[in-house]
Amino acid sequence: MNTTPAPAETLSDPDTPFAVVDVHKARRNINRLAARADQLGVALRPHVKTSKSLGVAALLHDGTPCPVTVSTLAEAEAFADGGYTDITYAVGIDPHKLPRVIALLRRGIALRVLLDSRAQAQFVADTAREAAIAIPAQIEIDCDGHRGGLKSDTPELTEIGHILHEAGCLDGVLTHAGESYFAYGAEERRLAAENERGTAVAAAEKLRAAGLPVRTVSVGSTPTAHAAEDLTGVTELRAGNYVFFDLVMAGLGVCGVDDLALSVVVTVIGHRPEYGWILTDGGWMAMSRDRGTAAQAEDQGYGLVTDLAGRLIPQLVMSAASQEHGTLTARAGADLPDLPIGTRLRILPNHACATAAQHQGYHVTDSSPNSTAPAPAIEAFWPRVTGW
Repeated sequence: MNTTPAPAETLSDPDTPFAVVDVHKARRNINRLAARADQLGVALRPHVKTSKSLGVAALLHDGTPCPVTVSTLAEAEAFADGGYTDITYAVGIDPHKLPRVIALLRRGIALRVLLDSRAQAQFVADTAREAAIAIPAQIEIDCDGHRGGLKSDTPELTEIGHILHEAGCLDGVLTHAGESYFAYGAEERRLAAENERGTAVAAAEKLRAAGLPVRTVSVGSTPTAHAAEDLTGVTELRAGNYVFFDLVMAGLGVCGVDDLALSVVVTVIGHRPEYGWILTDGGWMAMSRDRGTAAQAEDQGYGLVTDLAGRLIPQLVMSAASQEHGTLTARAGADLPDLPIGTRLRILPNHACATAAQHQGYHVTDSSPNSTAPAPAIEAFWPRVTGW
């Protein structure tokens, strides 16, 4: 079945709800972090898990394939098909997925896998020997207790390093400061970035002290990438959300609301004045159930509301959602705007990764021209990679 939407000229044309990427804002976000990586003297390896789109990724390096990070082998395969040859698969590997890894390596793709246990290291080493091809592997380091990984001072680190090295598979170490998504001040983010760097470098030094080669020392999250002041000892910086940003990042102070490059167009389909509700056709199936700003100083509900041109409608928030219905309400003390049935709006998401995952692709607009048109032009449609 052909899932590519029919040609559309403006945001007034496609059936709602649908996702929109503003390439002007995305490019601005991309250039900001690229400049910071240059200033810090490290390579930038963007994480494409947010957009999962070759079209969006083409913005990263002027259309030329660059090193990337992926979260699924489906992404790795799609990006390999798109000409990307330097890929890190930054989710812990399991034995069942290794045949697909080997297939990509045989195609000439430099694909790294991630692991944090002796069992994983052993099956990677055994598979590499059996296939007669090295499987570059990075050891995941736990810098903040957020998720997986080894502590940098555990004896298991060098044991795993030896297992990988003896099979020609040890590439380096990787860490991710997941707790930085709860760092609510600039100093907290700076400290998270320094802890992320220090933990990864300490792990690398421990492996080197054991006579093991460490080629890659990889760190990164969107908050720490923008907060880091010193990346001595680090070889590469990873981040993904920064291309689109979202309300969680805005709430942390990493970006402003005007930097959000992803939105979802919805249509007003009803009113319940007795409750102070405006109903739209965009529920959690369009926005996701993510309520990441609920723990922040300002709860943004399921998203903030703009007009079709992207201008924020003051004090209007998507406060509730069912599967295919969104409920818009005014914040306390504010008047509900007059938005007739048929009015198209854009919703700015809490979590760009989760909202993007609800859609097959993105209608692309560009807000850089000085235009007062009520319905921005659609320049392209960029499909997303789906599945695992």
